[in-house]
Amino acid sequence: MANTRDIRNRIKGVKNTRQITKAMQMVATSKMKRAQESAKCGRPYALLLADVIGSLSSNLQESGQAFFESRPVKHRGVLVLSTDKGLCGALNANLFRLVHEVDASAKFVAVGKRATQYLSRTRRDLLADFTVSDRAPFSEVRKVVEFLLHQYLEENIDTVEVAYTSFVNTLQQEPEIVQLLPFSDLETMLSTLHARFGSPDDEIAKDSREILFEPGRSEILAELASLYVKQETYQLILESQASEHSARMVAMKNATDNAGNLVEDLTLQYNRARQAAITQEIIELSAAAFSDGA
Repeated sequence: MANTRDIRNRIKGVKNTRQITKAMQMVATSKMKRAQESAKCGRPYALLLADVIGSLSSNLQESGQAFFESRPVKHRGVLVLSTDKGLCGALNANLFRLVHEVDASAKFVAVGKRATQYLSRTRRDLLADFTVSDRAPFSEVRKVVEFLLHQYLEENIDTVEVAYTSFVNTLQQEPEIVQLLPFSDLETMLSTLHARFGSPDDEIAKDSREILFEPGRSEILAELASLYVKQETYQLILESQASEHSARMVAMKNATDNAGNLVEDLTLQYNRARQAAITQEIIELSAAAFSDGA
């Protein structure tokens, strides 16, 4: 059995670790609430923008619209949204497991240090990597999307897809790959959006469709398509950040709880060791007294 000094040192070390994980849990909780609110607030805008594009294109011939024309897929373009830091459970591992299934001819763009490291380690074709700060300003996201659009219009890639972790709730995050370009099947795109984010408020949706388009549907459609890709990428980054902070909060809570349980076990072990030492001392004293009396 370990001596009491070793056990005391272990208890002290575990308590120090518990203080650290508790502090990280509190920080993650604060960031989680802000990220979840941002992600949820952006969903109605993404839905309505997609609905407007669907309404515009329903009676319009999209020929000549680069974003609407499908072409043979030689190279998929995949934007991978990961975290910069660890300590978020299996969040990145689950995402990379999904990315691993993407065919070898795909070309990648990374957001987040973990994605950059993974794609470099697995020798994937990494076109560029970006960093988006914790509050995800739209100006940073715009640089990512403009790079992707340039690659798409130059036909270096034939699709624009995003691999990210969808935020379901605090305890559930699911890795997904969604296609942003081309808009080859608007009905599928809209149904996928509604499945992910729900349906927009009926009153807002009704008002948003009562629109006069100037100078014309075709010109506005081209601008809205570009805006949609930017907005949807921004929304997916917000979803990824909400997933990250939720996963980190849960991981740190589990670590804190496990540290507390370990302290209890070590304290019990310490008390037993201490009691055994006291009992041994009593036995030795009794034996010595018996020997002196004899």
